[in-house]
Amino acid sequence: MRKAEVSRSTAETKIEVALDLDGTGSYDMKTGVGFFDHMLDQLARHSLIDMVVRAEGDLHIDDHHTVEDTGIAIGQALAKALGDKRGIRRYGSCLLPMDDALVRAALDLSARPFLVWKVQLPTEKIGSFDCELVREFFQALATHGGITLHIEAIDGVNSHHIVEAAFKAVARALREAVEPDPRKGDAIPSTKGAL
Repeated sequence: MRKAEVSRSTAETKIEVALDLDGTGSYDMKTGVGFFDHMLDQLARHSLIDMVVRAEGDLHIDDHHTVEDTGIAIGQALAKALGDKRGIRRYGSCLLPMDDALVRAALDLSARPFLVWKVQLPTEKIGSFDCELVREFFQALATHGGITLHIEAIDGVNSHHIVEAAFKAVARALREAVEPDPRKGDAIPSTKGAL
């Protein structure tokens, strides 16, 4: 039962997220922001977390609220699906190449949210998408998912490749972290006895 649904409604956005941690990576994203949908597809596909996202936002202003609030809702759904985190691996990391880009992601499902973002993008936009929103998404995801998250672009000259590599690297790290640890049964992966 490692599934969750979250609805978030504000004056700026209405977001609905459903996810299944034990899925196959199926996805159905409709945020109204094409490039962002493509990145969320990568997040689901490479984490093997089934994910459905529906977002309606004030896109007539810009994409900021939609992207950030979607990160909040996905983070909340992730935390809800993980429950007390019994039996998970907890940590995950990935070094992911994509053409010119090389991105490293490492995370801890610690309930101590923190984002370290060492990513320089060579352009301000990818198509009509504001590159600065990538960090906003991961900040919201980390904060509301209770994730210590480090993302570092080691190499890259193409903004699209760097951002896509970041989403895929985080996805692969997340896949590793949420997986059941066959050696620990239902133990909480902390000497504190709680996360």
